[in-house]
Amino acid sequence: MKILKYLLIGLLSIIVLALIAGLFMKTEYAVERKITINKPKTEVFEYVKLLKNQDNFSVWAMRDPKMKKEFKGEDGTVGCVSSWDSDVKDVGKGEQEIKKITEGERIDFELRFKKPFEATDYAYFSFAALDSTQTNIKWGFNGKMKYPLNIMLMCMNMDEMLGKDLETGLVNLKAVLEKK
Repeated sequence: MKILKYLLIGLLSIIVLALIAGLFMKTEYAVERKITINKPKTEVFEYVKLLKNQDNFSVWAMRDPKMKKEFKGEDGTVGCVSSWDSDVKDVGKGEQEIKKITEGERIDFELRFKKPFEATDYAYFSFAALDSTQTNIKWGFNGKMKYPLNIMLMCMNMDEMLGKDLETGLVNLKAVLEKK
């Protein structure tokens, strides 16, 4: 009985310490990856700004080819929304909206996840011409985990977790565009 009491006190102490630590921990994270594509910037930008084209390179879209997809608005314009619904846990349910387009330079998205968890995060693509036939493209993702969920950031390496998917997606994009 005494051992159980000490174990319970120890467990409660760990939980309290974690909650206190969470008060002082970061709540935001950002992940970015880039790649050079051997195509002119305009061609890369025009392809990427169409949400329907993301199915051709996004790792998440490829995890469930049977997912239900719906598009609202004119693709490639501010306000266009792509929604998805999948039974695959890593894909889940949510929607992505084009929030801002700086023509030829950058596209900003708002991602609204509904399942398996609710969250709103942000993503972007930025484009830079290295010369007339090469484009440097960056794919970035940033989000926020509110207290006390931010405690999970101690155990999760968001850069490693999301970074692999962004890298794979960019490699897929490069292959698709350079094949054209």
